[in-house]
Amino acid sequence: VQLVESGGGLVQAGGSLRLSCAASGSIFNIRAMGWYRQAPGQQRELVATITNGDSTNYADSVEGRFTISRDNAKNTVYLQMNSLKPEDTAVYYCKALTGGYVYWGQGTQVTVSS
Repeated sequence: VQLVESGGGLVQAGGSLRLSCAASGSIFNIRAMGWYRQAPGQQRELVATITNGDSTNYADSVEGRFTISRDNAKNTVYLQMNSLKPEDTAVYYCKALTGGYVYWGQGTQVTVSS
């Protein structure tokens, strides 16, 4: 499974961005996908996940501001980020979970200025 993220960038506080994660390869094995982020000097943390049954889960810090969704026809998962805050600044990574393996994308930088 290969994952390619896009959509990061620089935005002012209160603004919005939409991240995309395009999956290719043995995608039929994927059971769930998610977005994680890592700020400088911090551990990587969960942002949001979505299962094959469209069950979603969010970190408390983004609940109500971020929305994870997917387009099966495009093999793509999205993260709509609204009301962005400076503390959302991080490298955002896409993750895919299969029965036996975990796959990560290369990451995309999101920077929120105050």
